[in-house]
Amino acid sequence: MRAVIQRVSCASVTIGGSYRSSIGSGLLILLGVGHEDTPEDLDWLVRKIAALRIFDDGEGVMNRSVVDVGGEALVVSQFTLMASTKKGNRPSYIHAAGHELAVPLYEQFCAALSAAIGRPVGTGEFGADMQVALVNDGPVTICIDTKNKE
Repeated sequence: MRAVIQRVSCASVTIGGSYRSSIGSGLLILLGVGHEDTPEDLDWLVRKIAALRIFDDGEGVMNRSVVDVGGEALVVSQFTLMASTKKGNRPSYIHAAGHELAVPLYEQFCAALSAAIGRPVGTGEFGADMQVALVNDGPVTICIDTKNKE
């Protein structure tokens, strides 16, 4: 799994001109699921994101997690995170999981993250053409790949 985590002051998802989900201060997470990903990858990533200390403490130091600050989360599926650009100029998505694996893992990820942060998680719609709006706070953007845990 690959995740791009952005600390945001607000974020939203619109599909076909209709509002789907929005959050205030918290995390926008773009999530890519690969064909080799497992529930263990999911669990590790949820724990990592929930504990990620990227919010300022009273001293202005990034020392607090989304849980610590009572922040929200919005998770958007994005298979393009699995792109390979090794050959040519057209990305290959051969590492992206098919729907039969990706949809359940995406849904499990959202449920597990909701439990970990103690509040509902906003979502996009798997496979939809989505417009994602955000105000990146900082800016703070972190990339995590479960295949590079070391």
